[in-house]
Amino acid sequence: MSIDLIDVSKSFKTDTVLDRVSLSVASGETLVLFGPSGAGKTVLLRLIAGVVEPDSGSIRIAGRDMHEVEPEHRGVGMAFQNFALFPHMDAAANIAAPLEARRAGSGAIKGAVDRVAKMLKIDHVLHHKPKELSNGQKQRTALARALSGEPSVLLLDDPLRNVDAKLRFEMRLELPRLLKDRESTVIYVTQDYKEAMALGDRIAVLSHAGLVQVGTPEEIYLAPANTEIARLFGDPVINLLDVTPERGERGVQVRLSDRPLAIDPGFAHALGAPCILGVRPEAVRFADAAEPGAIPVEVEAEMSLNEKTVTLCATARRREILVSRPAGTPGPDHGAAHIAIDAAGALLFDRESGARIAPAPEAARIGEVA
Repeated sequence: MSIDLIDVSKSFKTDTVLDRVSLSVASGETLVLFGPSGAGKTVLLRLIAGVVEPDSGSIRIAGRDMHEVEPEHRGVGMAFQNFALFPHMDAAANIAAPLEARRAGSGAIKGAVDRVAKMLKIDHVLHHKPKELSNGQKQRTALARALSGEPSVLLLDDPLRNVDAKLRFEMRLELPRLLKDRESTVIYVTQDYKEAMALGDRIAVLSHAGLVQVGTPEEIYLAPANTEIARLFGDPVINLLDVTPERGERGVQVRLSDRPLAIDPGFAHALGAPCILGVRPEAVRFADAAEPGAIPVEVEAEMSLNEKTVTLCATARRREILVSRPAGTPGPDHGAAHIAIDAAGALLFDRESGARIAPAPEAARIGEVA
């Protein structure tokens, strides 16, 4: 079933949580709702579920306006952030609740509960009540309950937040397959960018009461709408450096440590404007001083992060640049060094607004830069 939000607004007293939000989710699509704490992600889910009503705008599920449709009649399953488990019922009974409400047979209920509990690795605590469960087990029980009824629309509010790292990694691999098999339309809330990239067909970034960007994981990562989103997606965080594009021998360039760095010629319309250059740490490498385009830096610190090594460098003007390389790859850990930057994927942002500056299309570039 498709989900459509049209100019939906919600305020609590003087606090505007959502302001004229419009969003469409296709039938069978998994859309990840991503954003910082307090951005309104949980409120948006509760509006769709019918737990709270919007102040204005409309919510449609499968084309039907949900105004005055009770939550139990919306065909929506939801795993709440606060678990919302029945305290007097054991985990098995909590998971079975949606099936009991549909008056499914006892054999079908037991089979469904066993399958989802085994997948979420809580089959050994099915006869424990919520007070006997860890937070991670409570979270998985709430997720199992949402999944057991096989609803057409599934709303998942950060369901892996309290799960240990190993199981969280496994679930990132398992959940997409499970959700696709069930053909549910899913809105999945998370503050973990890796989870968003792994699970979403598309990602909707929510911030300051509104949607900032909606796109595929690749679009969000390679072409973030602004510096805020660029910072949120990536580990280590993207390098953001104040620059002013200028004309150079090879077209459009910027300067780092007073050395020219050629960037996309499509940025010619930003010549002379105060900008921010965005470069991912994995696009920076250590280089020989004699290499064309080598930029002198001072290595200030190095950190090993399991599969990669991250080095903090400073340019001649003391601007910080992070360099990421595979663990075990040789590189300086202190003193003077040189770096080379793969500028093919470099991003440019307006310094005042933080908005991404898109390069001009190929057809519009002829004659821009001599």
